[in-house]
Amino acid sequence: MGAIIEQLRMIAWNVWHYPDVMDFVDIILLAIIIYQMILHLRNTRVSQTLKGIVILLAANWLSGVLGMRSIHALLTWITNAGPVMLVVLFQSEIRRILEEMGNFEGVRMTEGQGVDNIIDEMTMAIMNMSKRHVGALIVIENGIRLNDVIATGTPVDGLISQPLIENIFEPKTPLHDGAVIIRGDRVIAAACLLHLSDTKGVGRDLGTRHRAGIGMSEVSDATVLIVSEETGAISLAKGGNLSRYLDEQAVRSVLRRLYGDGTSSRRVLPLLRIGKRRQKHDDEP
Repeated sequence: MGAIIEQLRMIAWNVWHYPDVMDFVDIILLAIIIYQMILHLRNTRVSQTLKGIVILLAANWLSGVLGMRSIHALLTWITNAGPVMLVVLFQSEIRRILEEMGNFEGVRMTEGQGVDNIIDEMTMAIMNMSKRHVGALIVIENGIRLNDVIATGTPVDGLISQPLIENIFEPKTPLHDGAVIIRGDRVIAAACLLHLSDTKGVGRDLGTRHRAGIGMSEVSDATVLIVSEETGAISLAKGGNLSRYLDEQAVRSVLRRLYGDGTSSRRVLPLLRIGKRRQKHDDEP
């Protein structure tokens, strides 16, 4: 830890006394990287862990200043082993961050059907299931491919339609228990297994279906629509956050923002998506 601090001091001294163009470029790139990391981490449980790390480092420094040798030795050992522990504890979050940083494309549309038709079919299916209290878990793939999740279910590979979606989630049918994965304008797989979220902030009134939806949104950039079997309420899971009690207009708005005009697959550099992320976050229901 001391060696890292001393190295940072040397870098700061060199930049302050002998600045050149590359130093300014280096600082700008570092600021962008830190900003992107904050954007990716703020909606995950890693952000809470970072607060604990700051407290741990402060306690380590304070124990050294006060001469508490035993506590200081223990905290120093924990600090040195910290990077390995973080990789083990947050491997899914780290994978998600790396995947998002390497993501250069959004929802890919095919020539099967138009965007308006997709939105109409999905909205009618969701509203009908909501009225009949039919539980549903619909995962709409975005830039991060969900092939590992698709492998746990049954292949479907059919164009999106209201009868298809409703038939899949119809109670006592072979594929009703699990999640549906949608890629572009096609239902790729059904009865897929999702990892449950272990976030403690989830209400006790929410069941396994909602926890699975939140968990899916925590480890990917997918949009998850959930219909409660008990109440018929429609919920949206995105980025680890859950928005509940969506109406038909809200569902259409979510799908419209997700699919856009659907004329082509958009490719956007991650560093250029800052403004779009802010706008999308502000528009969340």
